[in-house]
Amino acid sequence: MSRAGTRALAISVAGLLVTAAIQAGVTVASGSVGLLSDTIHNAADACTALPIGLALVVARRPPTKRYTYGYGRAEDLAGLAVVAVVALSAVIAAWEAVDRLVQPHPVTDLGWVAAAGVVGFLGNELVARYRLRVGHRIGSAALVADGHHARIDGYTSLAVVAGALGVSLGWHAADPVVGLVITVGILGILRDAARNVWRRLMDAVDPALVDRVRQVASGVPGVEAVGAVRVRWLGHELRAELDVTVDRDLHVFEAHAVAEGVRHELLHRVRRLVDATIHTDPGPHDDPGPHLLTAHHYRPTGLPAPGSTGDRGPGT
Repeated sequence: MSRAGTRALAISVAGLLVTAAIQAGVTVASGSVGLLSDTIHNAADACTALPIGLALVVARRPPTKRYTYGYGRAEDLAGLAVVAVVALSAVIAAWEAVDRLVQPHPVTDLGWVAAAGVVGFLGNELVARYRLRVGHRIGSAALVADGHHARIDGYTSLAVVAGALGVSLGWHAADPVVGLVITVGILGILRDAARNVWRRLMDAVDPALVDRVRQVASGVPGVEAVGAVRVRWLGHELRAELDVTVDRDLHVFEAHAVAEGVRHELLHRVRRLVDATIHTDPGPHDDPGPHLLTAHHYRPTGLPAPGSTGDRGPGT
């Protein structure tokens, strides 16, 4: 699946680079700062795909004794580079727009400027559709986010068309104002990207996903109760850990069979889950006896003790 993601990134980067090159040529000829901001934005988008592509390649490496969970987290770390590039593009676009407001400069070839804005919209929309389709198919949150990012960028390219129309009607400040509007759009994308990267690095998940894991596990024959549930993303794959209560009179083999039943159901019914670690507790679930030996290791730190029914895992 990582190969599909890498191929999607390579094709979309080529598309964005062609779009940015066309816009750059018109920018030089026209002197439009609004189009310059959009060109910088599209070029930055192409650059953000590079760390994600590298991370997808690294993520294919098998686990080792040092990296026992593999290299899936590389995809999340690549998000830091994405945030940095988006932030830099916002600074450059804002600087150019403010400079042009302070020192006005005539904009020429307005028809070509508008056409370049349309090219920017079409290029980003095609890239967005492709990234979203592949991202949903392989379960890559980074690729899906990048697809939504490209779609928003397409709408900012239409602002260039509005700027060219404003200048043609006699409002000469329309061009740098559009540059500032695009900068605001970039800042909005930066906020969302930073929030998503933070959540991934902090092992946050959608609370509904935790509820789904609990619901599936509760329905497995032999499970009397479900205790703590933890779910985390590693790249575009999910891993879960949970405690389930079983009849205390079951033999080890029978308790293991219940745990395997839980794992089997989760792998089939929770999308993108690749593994689950199941801990079985002897019932009843509110009996602290089986955990008295280790309870002092958990409660002082605020972590849920094994067998507890409280969820304090990611996203809750």
